[in-house]
Amino acid sequence: MVAVSPLLQRRLLSTSVTKTHHKPHQQWSIKQVTKSNFADTLEDIKSHVSNSDFVAVSLQNTGSFSAPWQRVSPFDTADTAYLKAKYAAERFQVLHFAVCPFTVRASKVTAYPYNFHLFPRAELKMEMPSYSFYCQTSSLISMARQGFDFNSCINDGISYLSREQESAAKIQMGNPILAKNVIESTSTLSVADSVFIERIKSHIKNWKKACKETSTRKEGNQIQGGLIMPFLSFRLFFFFIRKQNYYEFTFLFPDALVRSLRKLVLGNEEYDSRPCMNIDVCSERQAQLVVEMLQEFADDVVPLIIPAKGGAMQAIRVVLTSSKEDKDLLQGKLQNDERELKKKVRGFREVIDLISASQKPVVLHGSLNDLTVIHSKFIAPLPPTVDEFMCSLRLAFPLVIDVNHLMKEISPLRKVTSIPVAISQLKNRFFTPIDMEIPCQAMENEDTIHGQNVVKICELFARLCSILKIDPAAVKSDEEKGSSALEPYTNIFSPFCTASEEPIDGEIKIWTNNTRTVSCEDLVFLWGFGDRVTAGVLKSLLQESHEAFSKEFDVRLVDNSCAIVIFWQHGLSETFLNTMNKCSDMCGPLREMVSEGLRAAGYETYNRACRLGLWESSLADSLDRALADSDCASEANSKTKCSDRCNEWIINLDDL
Repeated sequence: MVAVSPLLQRRLLSTSVTKTHHKPHQQWSIKQVTKSNFADTLEDIKSHVSNSDFVAVSLQNTGSFSAPWQRVSPFDTADTAYLKAKYAAERFQVLHFAVCPFTVRASKVTAYPYNFHLFPRAELKMEMPSYSFYCQTSSLISMARQGFDFNSCINDGISYLSREQESAAKIQMGNPILAKNVIESTSTLSVADSVFIERIKSHIKNWKKACKETSTRKEGNQIQGGLIMPFLSFRLFFFFIRKQNYYEFTFLFPDALVRSLRKLVLGNEEYDSRPCMNIDVCSERQAQLVVEMLQEFADDVVPLIIPAKGGAMQAIRVVLTSSKEDKDLLQGKLQNDERELKKKVRGFREVIDLISASQKPVVLHGSLNDLTVIHSKFIAPLPPTVDEFMCSLRLAFPLVIDVNHLMKEISPLRKVTSIPVAISQLKNRFFTPIDMEIPCQAMENEDTIHGQNVVKICELFARLCSILKIDPAAVKSDEEKGSSALEPYTNIFSPFCTASEEPIDGEIKIWTNNTRTVSCEDLVFLWGFGDRVTAGVLKSLLQESHEAFSKEFDVRLVDNSCAIVIFWQHGLSETFLNTMNKCSDMCGPLREMVSEGLRAAGYETYNRACRLGLWESSLADSLDRALADSDCASEANSKTKCSDRCNEWIINLDDL
């Protein structure tokens, strides 16, 4: 065994990071953000996003797919690809979310990277955001090799709620909300509305009058109608007749008891030491009418909305202030409390809302997977269809640029999926000098290895734009004119589509490295052929077994249980499926395989399995369930039609 000197050991095992800008294995200074320094970081990142041209994002999740066939593949349509990404986004959890606002000026990139450590902690005790999530073993192993600190993530990770969860949380907490100024309704008031408004207005006038009269009275030992009015202290005398003397006691009432006695006697409540009353409403219409009417008392009245558990308005709380200054003080306190509550509830979603409000182009790698995670965790539950998802997403992020689509415009990178490999090949093949300026934001002795990928996305984006003769600095000005040099590469969510290729409905690829496309109708899924069968062996078994295989066809394995047969001549897939259903005109190995359990189905069955969420570990089991559900649905439809035909012959005696 060779002995190694202590100095050499330190060099080999050192994890220190050099800050030189041009070393190939360089580690940039990434600001690590946890719960402890999140509030202080918000103002910094807000300024950087505002002054940047683009915002790059990169996510690290606890997994990406639960079974090999559930990974998005070239033979997936936009619908099935989205359903797969949706399933993964709902199961797995994001633990690292890197954000990097950056600008590109000529060959210089100025970036401000942040890496946020997240954990879905139920801080509000409302079963939100999540009490459980799934983990993929390979993802956890990869994170552990990168030095991921799971203890820090769990104990100091930043929690969050999505926009929809925030609305639900506010309703569950039931905190009063300051009623904003409303625009008076232009619709004509009905008789019921007029009676309702006049009754509430009269009630408020009498209540205000009673409150002001009470406030002008001097607190003391005043008795009205046999009831003791609240005061701070009073004297109680006990007489002892037998001894002809008395003892005197003085009792001091605390403020809380005084307020309770006042509420009991006067019949009104208090909000933050101010008189208030609740007006019950039965509908949004009544709530709007009450808020409009309260504008007549705007000098000293502050209306609050009390939400009900069902989401509607339960009541309008009217708070009486003593002066304009007191009213401004109350409104300021309410607005400040609302801001603090939003910060507590939103958590990391403050950053997502910040990026969304800036309307800056978002740059990432692998847009479909990352964007479904962002939508699911921080905006709202994912909609059922890809079209609804795209409409919802564009409301939050109108411009999304996937560097993967820019890479496919350069021939040597069409087969590359790794960002470091892509950067290395661009450096070797093209002269694209890029100066990366990363101001040091990390604290001394802070571990900055996490979040490096987001900086590499910025660098790759700048190099690709330089090679493709795209000026990123002109994007903003071009956008205002309605066009942009990057427009052909924006908002493309299909991972295997390029900007130069117009997608055709029903046309898909089979292999990543092959641009040849085929219609979904010309694909047949085969399963039940046994284990350890390669695509080549299966293709040789199918040849000369049926006339459909006399023309050009290919076979691709999806997983160990299922394969795809691609018929390059249109119509042969339907012929083969009819043969499989009738079990006729088969010979050779195909007949033997069918007798041993070989099954076949068209692309619609695969689409149905994804749409119904039949995510079994093997595709064969999912297709079996999809066929079973299809048979049950067909049987139910036939029974319904038969019942309808029978009902046509039924004579209703009441009609005679």
